[in-house]
Amino acid sequence: MEILGSVPPEPGQAAPLRRPMEFDGTWRFTAPALDSSVPQARHAVRDLLRHQGVRLPGDLLHGLLLIVSELVTNAVQHAALLSPEVAVEVSLGPDWVRVAVEDNHPYRPKPLEADDHRTGGRGLLLVKTISEEAGGRCDVEHTASGGKVVWAALPLLATVTSPPRPR
Repeated sequence: MEILGSVPPEPGQAAPLRRPMEFDGTWRFTAPALDSSVPQARHAVRDLLRHQGVRLPGDLLHGLLLIVSELVTNAVQHAALLSPEVAVEVSLGPDWVRVAVEDNHPYRPKPLEADDHRTGGRGLLLVKTISEEAGGRCDVEHTASGGKVVWAALPLLATVTSPPRPR
């Protein structure tokens, strides 16, 4: 991860791991359990990260935003009957970013196995895969009110590699 104001590595060399600027905080917003809330939540998370000065490598940012889209989509599609609103929470720490989506439906989903014959139902599998590939993790927890929170936490630390110099 390249930090604003840091010196980039020499071409062809990896930069040492660096601590990102110190981030700390949690932001929470609610949205109606409607399809239109999916892109709104994704844009809100992207805008929050930008406003807080969190600079993520492109792949990590795209993965995080895809996770937000999948989690909100799942809540809208599967929990709207019991949860007319969903809550999206973004937490930042010095080494990680965590996104969570909470609804009032008690069912605790599990990632399905990949199946070439199904056109849907792989959202949590995708969230799990993106999280693990980034060195993070995800889980589902029950809330005190009987609903659930589905979350994913991704590390902010990364190694920056410059492209090789043309010959």
